[in-house]
Amino acid sequence: MSEVAHSGGGVSESADARAGNPMWSSRLAFILAASGSAVGLGNIWKFPYITGENGGGAFVLVYLLCIAIVGLPILIAEVMIGRWGGGSPIRTMQWLVKKEGLSRHWVGLGWLGVSASFLILTFYSVIGGWAVSYVGEAANSSFAGASSDEIGSIFGGLLSNPWQLFMWHSVFMLAVVMIVARGLKSGMEKAINILMPLLFLLLLVMVGYAASTDHFYAGIEFLFAADFSKLSTEAVLSALGHAFFTLSIGVGVMFAYGSFLPKDVPIVKTAVTISVVDTGVALLAGLAIFPLVFANGLEPGAGPGLIFQTLPLAFGKMAGGVFFGTLFFALLVIAALTSAISMLEPTVEWLEERQGFNRMKATIVLGALAWIMGIGTVLSFNEWAEFYPLAFIPVFEGKTIFDILDYLTANLIMPLSGLCLAVFAGWFMSRKVVKEQLGLGDGVLYDSLIFTLRFLTPAAVAIVFIYNLF
Repeated sequence: MSEVAHSGGGVSESADARAGNPMWSSRLAFILAASGSAVGLGNIWKFPYITGENGGGAFVLVYLLCIAIVGLPILIAEVMIGRWGGGSPIRTMQWLVKKEGLSRHWVGLGWLGVSASFLILTFYSVIGGWAVSYVGEAANSSFAGASSDEIGSIFGGLLSNPWQLFMWHSVFMLAVVMIVARGLKSGMEKAINILMPLLFLLLLVMVGYAASTDHFYAGIEFLFAADFSKLSTEAVLSALGHAFFTLSIGVGVMFAYGSFLPKDVPIVKTAVTISVVDTGVALLAGLAIFPLVFANGLEPGAGPGLIFQTLPLAFGKMAGGVFFGTLFFALLVIAALTSAISMLEPTVEWLEERQGFNRMKATIVLGALAWIMGIGTVLSFNEWAEFYPLAFIPVFEGKTIFDILDYLTANLIMPLSGLCLAVFAGWFMSRKVVKEQLGLGDGVLYDSLIFTLRFLTPAAVAIVFIYNLF
């Protein structure tokens, strides 16, 4: 078996019995890896936008409260369960069910996480390919002096060309496979130790440039000026939903990453740090983006359009636009790549354990499968744009393959997985194990965490689930 393969045998083995497996080299390595998974495309465009549109500083305060109620407790629970079980999400739940004498239905929690991360990867790779393509467009001065219609035609041309989308999807997926195939130490940790500091550096350079413009204060005001009149029910639900989705919880990633976490690393403190890094990157992205948008008299449009249509127009008008445009899309590729490698890891772990594959073979097989399934997303934007395979089911009527995958993962599997995680950790895990894993004794912190996991988190995730469903 390769360096990250978990040992074979029955599910009764404990994490202690597999102590020879590789671990993150340090707490910092785990923080960078988990933060890399959490920091993705949504941090760059979605969080800054919904913050500015929903009350700025007032929204940030609500969002931080939602992180404390939803994101942080589930992150702690997932890492804790992953480290205790020491294997893939599926195998971990098999071992815990047997050890604790619980219903085998709880193994479904592991399957939910693994399926979510893999399905997301199949279409996330295509979106990551957009970013790779735009690095080249920016470097080739395609945005210089371009009008809004010309910028729109670049994006429209990319989406309408299946061969071009296919090529960039393939390039992105190949990079993911090459990193994951090399294992924990030589692959993921080494790549993350380079990519995450580079992401922070590029982000700070972009913020530094934005600070030199006359509209930096407008960006700060858009993001941080507290306007409580904009805190509608919709805004609170947006904060609640983003707090759940932003930390890569409910997709098996933190199960898998937690299985490599040394026992002497404090989980609660580390989870708080990851949450702070994730939120900090999102706010820095806003400080980098919105001064450029305002400086060029553009509207901070929501969604991918902000990244692939509005910002290129700003880069085309500004001095040094070729350099900073290339820099920005390189940053976007890094954010997408660090998230994507974490999405492949849970299924690779499972295939190594279940079928006895070595690391290289498991990664190639699953990477190839994700790549093939991603072709459905590629075609959803062009040749199959009017192909609705599940139109006979009312909720999927009018949805392409891409829309179906997005809906299944974001609206169904992830919230259900998060809900089950909170209930399992809050109600079914041994109190003794929880205290040992978290390094907590009886006290306010422990009581608050258990109360949150038992009552507040499930209620909040249920609201997210119902809100996204309808």
